[in-house]
Amino acid sequence: MMQKLLSSSRYLVLIAVLGSFFAALTLLVYGGVSVFQIIADAIMHAEISGKTGKLLVLGFIEAIDLFLLGTVFFIISLGLYELFIDDTLPLPDWLVIHTLDDLKNKLIGVIVVVMAVVFLGHVIKWHGEQELIWLGGAIALVTAGLTYFVGSKKK
Repeated sequence: MMQKLLSSSRYLVLIAVLGSFFAALTLLVYGGVSVFQIIADAIMHAEISGKTGKLLVLGFIEAIDLFLLGTVFFIISLGLYELFIDDTLPLPDWLVIHTLDDLKNKLIGVIVVVMAVVFLGHVIKWHGEQELIWLGGAIALVTAGLTYFVGSKKK
């Protein structure tokens, strides 16, 4: 009885799977709508200047950030489903997850890309050199730590 209860409890992960899936769906749809809104605003205002160009690029970078974060949540959803519910999902090889370490490694890769996009957004805004140096240094340290973490796990 206890064994059956514990083996069935793995389905509790469906709460996390559905939650992360709907978070991904929301972020991806919101990002798509924001891209169309940015395009519509650019066409309606039709002002060509360096400042407008920077704002346009910044808007698209923020939309890409939403897409990347949506992708992170989607990978979490798929990974948890594969790990706890059904390991036979037809997925591309790069997305197949058999262990929790596989999921962590895929997430770390996407997190590094998200941090790079966030940094790029700050480079475009660029209010002061000091802020940019500290942010870049922090992102570099986190990236180095994550790289060391992934590298030490493989050994």
